[in-house]
Amino acid sequence: MVGWLRHNVYARWLLTVLRVWVGAEWIRASLEKIGSPVWTGNKAGVAISGFLGNAVKLSTGAHAEVQGWYASFIQGFALPHAVLFSYVISYGELLVGIGLVLGCLTTAAAFFGAVMNVAYLLAGTSSTNPNMLIWEALLMVAGFNAAAIGVDRWLIPMLRHLFRRGQWDIPSSSGPQAGAQRRTA
Repeated sequence: MVGWLRHNVYARWLLTVLRVWVGAEWIRASLEKIGSPVWTGNKAGVAISGFLGNAVKLSTGAHAEVQGWYASFIQGFALPHAVLFSYVISYGELLVGIGLVLGCLTTAAAFFGAVMNVAYLLAGTSSTNPNMLIWEALLMVAGFNAAAIGVDRWLIPMLRHLFRRGQWDIPSSSGPQAGAQRRTA
């Protein structure tokens, strides 16, 4: 199954459709937040404070939906920085969506989308987060095949070439001559 996801041409087209759809969902969610004053306007932080406050409430009781360590993180770090989190979430969702739709740094975009989905799940919400997490995991497992029909088709080979050891004047442990010999060989 993994080999099929990573190398099959038909899988490439299915992954492209999936990638664009997941990206469009992220963009849709981000635009709702970016257009709202309680997320990115003059009342930024209000919406996320309510969401996180509810998560803290869900951490109590016999069958708590939110784990205690996550509620402590919310109370000690996220809530005091609610305005920052409000902007990071809103524009982070937009960047993930753009990356997935364009197929630009696809694996990174899928990873950061998955991180946000896990954070939402840990805060006690389900909604579409479990589904999105599964789709993003498939995109990450598929690797380059999920991005071959997109900007990554050109970007990834360029980055690989640019950062390949020996392409830049990176000093080696054997001295400058060893690097020069490697480039000319």
